Amino acid sequence: PAPMNFSAPFEQLAEGDSFVSRGRTVTEADVVAFAALTGDWHPQHADAVWAKDSAFGERIAHGMLIVSFAVGLVPFDPDRVVALRRIGDAVFKRPVRFGDTIHIEGSVAELRIIDSGTGLVGWAWKVVNQDGQLGCRARVDVLWRRDDVAPEDLHTPTADGFVPIPL
Repeated sequence: PAPMNFSAPFEQLAEGDSFVSRGRTVTEADVVAFAALTGDWHPQHADAVWAKDSAFGERIAHGMLIVSFAVGLVPFDPDRVVALRRIGDAVFKRPVRFGDTIHIEGSVAELRIIDSGTGLVGWAWKVVNQDGQLGCRARVDVLWRRDDVAPEDLHTPTADGFVPIPL
């Protein structure tokens, strides 16, 4: 199949369109920086002695860090993606360890017209490590600009009252 075109107008997307992202190696520095930024110093992530006796036998990356990396690995076109609308149904299947290289395997699960300017693209994402093992899966919804609609025309509320905010 042809690679996913992240610059395509909403009208050219189809359920089942899929992609595989580039990879990213998760480091100890990433985990420490995320802990410092969020204040989440749970010993499973921050205390090597404590984590050695845990179910995982070592420190692991925060689940929310992995979801955040996933968003950054997908090459969304800022001229098409109006806003991230929802991340849901995240299920963490196995830990992501320091040194793991993750990538995203994704597909379009849903397409729905929201209004004259935007459509909702619902993605099914899998975060996969270098060994092909599933670390996390999630549903990610984004508002995607429809064809022939100028970005400045996207400030009107949708039927449910949501006002898109350009990236």
